[in-house]
Amino acid sequence: MAEKNYWLCKSEPDNYSIDDLKRDQRTPWDGVRNYGARNYMRDHMQVGDLCFFYHSNQNPPSIVGIMEVCREAYPDALQFDPESKYFDEKSSESDPRWINVDVQFIEKFTTPITRDQLKAEESLEAMELFRLGRYSITRVRAEEWEHILTLNNGQ
Repeated sequence: MAEKNYWLCKSEPDNYSIDDLKRDQRTPWDGVRNYGARNYMRDHMQVGDLCFFYHSNQNPPSIVGIMEVCREAYPDALQFDPESKYFDEKSSESDPRWINVDVQFIEKFTTPITRDQLKAEESLEAMELFRLGRYSITRVRAEEWEHILTLNNGQ
């Protein structure tokens, strides 16, 4: 069995929030249009991986919960829909450019963990979140994951 990976997945809360996922319980993590994040989903994310749900484009940006990958990479249907803002005329069903994974709700944090709280932790200073800020999905090392969980449990 492959080693479990950990991720941080960003969503703007007015687009899709932790409350939406809690209501839906499961959803495609679609609309990702960054090649690096796409490659993570396509090449590395696997069923059972855990992800922090991160609300971006809010004040303050924060980790708000946990979700789990429940279906591995498959073509993102939005790329083929001319009515979608994620439509990609250069993508084809025989050679899709964009993919997504499905995720399921695990937990909503009582108190979000803000980006500033994360940045204040010396052991988290090398997080991809801070180095690859434009990526909507970043890796989280196992020791970073565990440390962030202690921040949540301390609330």
